Amino acid sequence: MVGLASPAEAATSATASFVKKSDWGSGFEGQWTVKNTGTTALSSWTIEWDFPSGTAVGSAWDATVTGSGTHWTAKNLGWNGSVAPGASVSFGFNGTGPGAPTGCKLNGASCDGGSVPGDNAPSAPGIPTASAVTDTSAKLSWTAATDDNGIKNYDVLRDGAVVSTVTGTTYTDSGLKAGTDYSYTVQARDTADQTGPVSGAVKVHTTGEGGNPDPGTGGKVNLGYFTDWGVYGRNYHVKNLDTSGSAAKITHINYAFGNVQGGKCTIGDSYADYDMAYTADKSVDGVADTWDQPLRGSFNQLRKLKAKYPNIKVLWSFGGWTWSGGFGEAAKNPAAFADSCYKLVEDPRWADVFDGIDIDWEYPNACGLTCDTSGPAAMKGLTSALRTKFGKDYLVTAAITADGSDGGKIDAADYAGAAQSLDWYNVMTYDFFGAWDAKGPTAPHSPLTSYNGVPKAGFNSADAIAKLKAQGVPASKMLLGIGFYGRGWTGVTQDAPGGTATGAAPGTYEAGIEDYKVLKNSCPATGTVAGTAYAHCGTNWWSYDTPATIASKMTWAKGQGLGGAFFWEFSGDTANGELVGAINSGLK
Repeated sequence: MVGLASPAEAATSATASFVKKSDWGSGFEGQWTVKNTGTTALSSWTIEWDFPSGTAVGSAWDATVTGSGTHWTAKNLGWNGSVAPGASVSFGFNGTGPGAPTGCKLNGASCDGGSVPGDNAPSAPGIPTASAVTDTSAKLSWTAATDDNGIKNYDVLRDGAVVSTVTGTTYTDSGLKAGTDYSYTVQARDTADQTGPVSGAVKVHTTGEGGNPDPGTGGKVNLGYFTDWGVYGRNYHVKNLDTSGSAAKITHINYAFGNVQGGKCTIGDSYADYDMAYTADKSVDGVADTWDQPLRGSFNQLRKLKAKYPNIKVLWSFGGWTWSGGFGEAAKNPAAFADSCYKLVEDPRWADVFDGIDIDWEYPNACGLTCDTSGPAAMKGLTSALRTKFGKDYLVTAAITADGSDGGKIDAADYAGAAQSLDWYNVMTYDFFGAWDAKGPTAPHSPLTSYNGVPKAGFNSADAIAKLKAQGVPASKMLLGIGFYGRGWTGVTQDAPGGTATGAAPGTYEAGIEDYKVLKNSCPATGTVAGTAYAHCGTNWWSYDTPATIASKMTWAKGQGLGGAFFWEFSGDTANGELVGAINSGLK
């Protein structure tokens, strides 16, 4: 209990405590918690502390943090300064270096909050091991955590939620469902009730028949991309996969995107990925996030979705159009790149969420947003290193070009050699044509086959798949790509493809592109060409896939012996997931 500076505020007491929520050697995630232990409300708070030389604060959230030399100061934001009696408020930051804070002061007085000074948080326990697994129970055991003043007990977390607090290093969880996947982690509490970082995760599959949802695609892959930025302006969250019915019809999710920087895999959007707090109405299971839970954001929502749909596998996709520039540096040291990716994907906070990694390099030894000169063997080197690091039990996949033209992007890299290390390729058989050619000619952006008047030979799905097969890529390792959006022009008078235009048609988020869920009503299809639909309404001309064209594409994919299909991306579909449903039905 710390009395604050003014005698008039003697009834207002508070503590501040620090914990490293995770530590990856060169850096860590730190969290400070202010607790009002008095009888009157705190109106504001300021924490000061010192780090040893070589340890510093990077990005911070829920507080304004400033530094001067080795001295750091954190002040509340406008919305979290008031702390009621008995309540707590926390803020976090990403730190660099190995040190711990000392000399803590809260509102000018000693923090006396347990961990700083004089009482460090406990270490992470060992990764649990599972034994005696039955239809409805599993026994967990782990090695003890360490602490300078002793361990009081352990929290056992199932799928990210605490299910029990025990004093020993074993726990038997019961009341489980047969034939179901669960994920367990453990965190220690010391004698001051501080929690340390969570352990790594162990996956447990109970015995027996579980009756898990199954998309019924006969072994074919039905994979959708979920974007981290979709949670903002699009207001599209993991829960939408459930409410739309899509989760029951897919096999895999690619979470897009992680970044590639300095030859390493890095976080794309930390707030959306693992820090955004979900209210009950937007949460998959209807349970709101709490301020102190180990994992929030879309990663935690994906964990909840997998608990409800255990057949779904989730991959973390790195790169994409904007972030592919980092792959050239990664290709210089593939082993170091693979090691960084493994450490990030298998971070103890979310290791149970991901079943593998996907890389979206646009484009090896060719030009996308930037041009790459890594050479034709770079893709094979990168995928081989990833497979070596991740091993046979993880999925390793890649999204690749569908440029089937002579001397085009497929010819620029050894895709057959790289395929030896991969489970499959997501062949991006869309965006062949669009309003980047502002004056046209109008053309379908996702043609299945060539047609009379196609603007460029080889720019269609069939030619791309044929070229990859000819290179030596097995058909079963290729997925056909479907766009859940249209591309369009304006200033068009001609209904059939091949018309002239004056520019890109207006779109909700970007000119020249619009979601299927909008186009199906605002500009219904007026014809089909090369296995896909087009629409002419007013002076706008759009091309996009419909349930009917998807059905024909799935029939073609099965006839080619392809491994299934994938799509970009979930939020373009209708609220009842009609395009996902069309892929699911077509693959059966």
